[in-house]
Amino acid sequence: MTTTPAGRAAHLLSRRNLDFMLYEWLDVARLTARSRFREHSAETFSAVLDLSEQLAVRKFAPHNREADRCEPVIGADGRVLLAPPVRDAVHAYTAAGLQAASFDHHYGGMQLPVTLQKASSLWFTAANGSTAGYLFLASAAANLLVAHAGADLVDRYARPLIEGRFFGTMCLSEPDAGSSLADITTRADLRDDGTYRVRGTKTWISAGDHELGENIVHLVLARTGAPESGVKGISLFAVPKFLVEADGSIGERNDVALLGLNHKMGNRGTVNAVLGFGEGDHRPRGEAGAIGHLVGSEGSGLACMFHMMNEARIAVGAAAASLGSTGYLKSLAYAKTRLQGRRAGDGDQSPRVPIIEHADVRRMLLAQKSYVEGSLALVLYCARLVDEQASAPGEAERDRARMMLDVLTPIAKSFPAQWCLAANDLAIQIHGGYGYTRDFDVEQHYRDNRLNQIHEGTHGVQGLDLLGRKVRANGGAAFQILIDGMRKTASSAREQDAEPTALAELLERRIDRLVATSETLSRAADRPAAMANSSLYLEAMGHVVVAWLWLEQVVAAADKADDFYEGKRAAARYFFYYELPRTDHQFDLLCRFDRTTLDLVPECL
Repeated sequence: MTTTPAGRAAHLLSRRNLDFMLYEWLDVARLTARSRFREHSAETFSAVLDLSEQLAVRKFAPHNREADRCEPVIGADGRVLLAPPVRDAVHAYTAAGLQAASFDHHYGGMQLPVTLQKASSLWFTAANGSTAGYLFLASAAANLLVAHAGADLVDRYARPLIEGRFFGTMCLSEPDAGSSLADITTRADLRDDGTYRVRGTKTWISAGDHELGENIVHLVLARTGAPESGVKGISLFAVPKFLVEADGSIGERNDVALLGLNHKMGNRGTVNAVLGFGEGDHRPRGEAGAIGHLVGSEGSGLACMFHMMNEARIAVGAAAASLGSTGYLKSLAYAKTRLQGRRAGDGDQSPRVPIIEHADVRRMLLAQKSYVEGSLALVLYCARLVDEQASAPGEAERDRARMMLDVLTPIAKSFPAQWCLAANDLAIQIHGGYGYTRDFDVEQHYRDNRLNQIHEGTHGVQGLDLLGRKVRANGGAAFQILIDGMRKTASSAREQDAEPTALAELLERRIDRLVATSETLSRAADRPAAMANSSLYLEAMGHVVVAWLWLEQVVAAADKADDFYEGKRAAARYFFYYELPRTDHQFDLLCRFDRTTLDLVPECL
């Protein structure tokens, strides 16, 4: 495998595909006409992507395997030890100003479009998702604080996060609650000085303890007052590892104790911690309990935390897509050079050929391409919607973008997590026996990507959110906006030649099924039966949405003829002919209100 920087870049992401999506399809250069982005240009956008590619290749990719093999451990002094190159990579990223890329000038940011920031991030998650995780969690924490915290907390915590001096976490899960946030028991009690004392245990905390910066800001969900259960009464707190004084200086250690590390099958380079709040030996300011600052108002914790969770869900989808990308590109390079077998119909004495000459290998490569580039389109489209919310000239346009993003978020998290993992599986298969060894990267990419199916909510959680809330919200208004957008693309495709028209007809047929199925499930009197297969609904709707985005790319590639554009059309054909038909059976099953899983008693398993 090529190990030069240029070779590593070619095996992470396709820059040609990224440029196509940004400039030829999403037309991000048009954003520079808006006041928010007026100081930028297509040239500055490309410079950011160039810088991201270079940093990812030179600082992040080289230690990806080392971070996997030398996962974090707790040293004799109780401190977390990381692979040495992690610090250098993180500091190079923050020194380049990329941590502040999409933040407002007011906070010291570059005020770049989120679409560009998301495209930039793809390079780092493809190169080394474990190291990138520390940075992107910090950025998401800063976004939450800017949106929901008061000016004092923004100055005290958000600005250092944006500068790259502080890092951040989200502390939701507890050992006995998992993703059921209604069952959390961590408590926070108000003190006379306006701070709270937080007590409880949180687990599965990515980037939960390390010494990459001056401080770690934990965003912690905890109960304030009654009730003792349910989601009411849950508030959000900024709980720093070290207290921060009014002048910004670092004070004494807070009562945040590292209770242990979780060791995962993948993404091993990111610390995953069990943290105790108010359970250690520290007594900051002479009193037991971790000092926390209320973010938002009491009882609004989940609403505030969803700001970070929804951003993280799209980030998980982007990370999954980037890992699918690097697996695809590495298996493509392998298939072009690995000699094995002969073409169908050739005799035994004919020369051996690269395995890419075999139709079934090309099938596996085309499947990967369709999943990966469909997923990349999905997450970049969602990022473009964030920019529309922030910069569109009319309120109606901003509301439309907000509602469409809301309904797409569960899909943007789950489709890449499921199908780019399938792409990584195929990358292993193309490598044959070598794919199952540590001699090649594809087995690590699979392990790393497998975590994305559970990060930020399982398919089950996302399916319940999509079917139970998102498609029904405001009388189905957001869902209708999405449907109208898909039909508009199909109408545009019909104005082109025969192939886009044929694909448009296939899409319209599934849009009709999606609408009819959604109406049937929404009107159902038997709510448990309607919701029993919500994850199947999520998968079916995800396929319709990604087919739509593939058709969008076909329309953008119209009348353009070289190998790149033909590859686009081939991947679109594959998705429409091989993948989209699976939704027919899924819609049938959903409309039958199949009760197989609902009625099965545990004793039968």
